[in-house]
Amino acid sequence: MHLSRGVAALAGVASIALILAGCGQKSGQANKTIKTSTDSELTTVDPSKTTAVGTFNVLNNVDEGLVRLGKNSKVEPGIAKSWTVSKDGKTYTYNLRKGAKWSNGDPVTAKDFVYSWQRTLNPKTASQYGYLFSGIKNADKIQNKKAKVSSLGIKAGGNYKLTVTLEQRIPYFNLLMGFPVFFPQDAKAVNKYGNDYGTSAKTQVYNGPFTLTGWTGTNNKWTLKKNTDYWDKKAVKLDDIKFSVQPDSSTSLNLYNQGKLDMSQLSATQAKQMGNKKDMISRKQSSNYYIAVNQKNKVFKNLKIRQAMSMIINRKTLANKVMGGGAIDNNSFVSEGLAVSPKNGTDFTKDTTAPASMTYNPTKAKQLFKEGLQEVGRSSLHFTLLNSDGSDQKQLSEYLQSALQKLPGLTVTLNNIPGRSILSRQADGQFTVTVANWFADFSDPITFLNILTSNNPSNISGWKNSEYDSLIKASNADDGSNANARWDDMVKAQNLALKDQAIIPLYQSGEKWMVNSKVKGIVYNTAGANYNFKEAYVK
Repeated sequence: MHLSRGVAALAGVASIALILAGCGQKSGQANKTIKTSTDSELTTVDPSKTTAVGTFNVLNNVDEGLVRLGKNSKVEPGIAKSWTVSKDGKTYTYNLRKGAKWSNGDPVTAKDFVYSWQRTLNPKTASQYGYLFSGIKNADKIQNKKAKVSSLGIKAGGNYKLTVTLEQRIPYFNLLMGFPVFFPQDAKAVNKYGNDYGTSAKTQVYNGPFTLTGWTGTNNKWTLKKNTDYWDKKAVKLDDIKFSVQPDSSTSLNLYNQGKLDMSQLSATQAKQMGNKKDMISRKQSSNYYIAVNQKNKVFKNLKIRQAMSMIINRKTLANKVMGGGAIDNNSFVSEGLAVSPKNGTDFTKDTTAPASMTYNPTKAKQLFKEGLQEVGRSSLHFTLLNSDGSDQKQLSEYLQSALQKLPGLTVTLNNIPGRSILSRQADGQFTVTVANWFADFSDPITFLNILTSNNPSNISGWKNSEYDSLIKASNADDGSNANARWDDMVKAQNLALKDQAIIPLYQSGEKWMVNSKVKGIVYNTAGANYNFKEAYVK
């Protein structure tokens, strides 16, 4: 999930990791509100255009797709009450429930899914998530402007039957259906609001357990309010969930201690200071924070320079002492704990091989950097490191500056900016070197590996490798029906990308939160839209 799916500042709600099981509230209970902080601003709630994890988590609760993902990413009925899959795995037929409707009163129909998918894939929309549709009939051709949007393999059979045709078997297809990019959209609302669609709470309509209120498009507070028109409203126990942007973790913790917040994310320093407090919860995320260098720049086309930048970073120190909060040094781009081999159940990160450049070796790093500079005709190098302005990311930037400047002749200037700005800067290539991140869209390695293909909009470094592209294509097509062959393709692809230092992985994130013990029933999944508040409650 490109936060730019990767941007550090936009982790926001994706960090509120709670797997708290529970049952319903007692009747007559007055307190049905959860108050939480987030370090992530909302930029848009247009599902075709957002790339931010925090926004996807909002959409996952104010909207609903064909399925919902429960605990451990279990696929559960959503707008689709049932479905069938053909023997060859290429045709999915969904039977939609008739009681679902939008907050403007319109019924939710199969046509809303057709419209939404076509809108997202339309090149005019310029969605960064169009690649997730790859494998659906004609999706790739549409993205490449070689087929009409109307030819996409999704058809409405009346209002309540939806048929999806695939080009090859996609083992994780229903997991995708639980991701907001595949949710329906009301064409009436899109046409009504035009360019303003999704730019505020009032210029969007909702079909999920909650509706979004109080967001003007620029403010730092908003509320998820129980949707009284939701088809399964009886299961929704909360009246509302109140969010406030708190970029400073000290402020957030103070508000928690004052009882003004029910949940507050801790900085690495705070987590260390708190020890083992009763209300502190640790969470692992299917994520990767990494350095992307702009390879349009001649200097960064040099492999030795990229390798040197990787080798000068002590990842164990970075994960354990700088970031803390459960951060992991896994020497991988694909996160640990995301997927296991169909052959023997081995974690993906154990099947792949990290190159020498992923190991801390300052002596070799300095040698490579010197050689690289000579090869590009330079004796020194200066660049600005772009990152978000959250407290932890500022700390990360300072560590990276210190580490990188140990390379002879390298000077690094820091530029930490708000999350609202960093996405556009990265998407437009307006950076030399930047810290980026990726959060898994679903529980499969391809969610990471896809973004490094040559034409993927989320490939912000601009790295290109034809062999890598072929491996990813094979895993999504020729080998899509063979689990073992597909796995081998993905293993080879990661090995190739890391050997060529397509990006410079830093760490897999983990976070610690203070959570009021009265908060129960929130479902958290490490991949995709992480939070499902549908059956949450306050005890």
